Amino acid sequence: MSAKSRWAEQQPFVGKSAIITGGSQGIGLAAAKEFVRLGGSVCIVAIGSLDEARDEVVPLCRDATQSVETLLCDTTDMEKLKPLIEDYIERRGLPGYLFNFVGYAHAQYVEKLTLGDFKRNMHVNYYGQLVPTLIMLPHYLAGRRGGYIVFTSSVLGYMGTMGYATYSPTKHAIVGLAETLRHELKPFGITVSVLYPPDTRTPGFDKENEAKPPECAIISGTVGLLTPDQVAESFIGGILGKTFQILPGKAKRFWRLFRYFPGVVRVLIDSDYAKARKELGKV
Repeated sequence: MSAKSRWAEQQPFVGKSAIITGGSQGIGLAAAKEFVRLGGSVCIVAIGSLDEARDEVVPLCRDATQSVETLLCDTTDMEKLKPLIEDYIERRGLPGYLFNFVGYAHAQYVEKLTLGDFKRNMHVNYYGQLVPTLIMLPHYLAGRRGGYIVFTSSVLGYMGTMGYATYSPTKHAIVGLAETLRHELKPFGITVSVLYPPDTRTPGFDKENEAKPPECAIISGTVGLLTPDQVAESFIGGILGKTFQILPGKAKRFWRLFRYFPGVVRVLIDSDYAKARKELGKV
């Protein structure tokens, strides 16, 4: 029996709920669907596509004990988001899980980037995951009530490639936050994980490709894409196993190579970059 079939039979999230930020599309939506399919309830927080997300998730509920709610809010806005989450907790009880999927990539040549580009990417990718966490932490800390917080980084959260000067630092920052909270919150029974998705076919990835330097596109084409469902399956497996580093697909191999042979990885990505430039007729 496959892991997915076993989970479906066991229904591991019955009676449990999750707040899922950035859950209206892409990996976040796929994770919301899988969580509900396995018996849980969700509250999806996003700035758009909420009706469409709800239409996809609600039919997966197995019985009336499950709920699917949506909150329209920018997760970088503490003043607006906090009362919405507090109201949800008052009505539905404290969710055992906070899944942070908020983020976007702006791939561009560094000389074409402005300081504003760097600030915007950090604001969304880092603070968009930090703010919901700061809202939930007092509830999890009160009386050592446990809780599970997940952050989303990227393969570029442990390495870097051309074109991602605004994006990669934000994902390194997320890893630093996750590492710190994993250590500090352990005595309180709070579990922390960080997801490292590789290139994944999402609406955000399609938008990213609109302005991506051609070298990036050529290099990405050699790696291959995962689907949101594939990443979500790895994600759920990591959550059930309380795995700190969740590495879907080739992300695990890349991480191991970079962890033990960083020089080799740099030679390989430099070679890919040189080949891409040659293909484009650049010196």
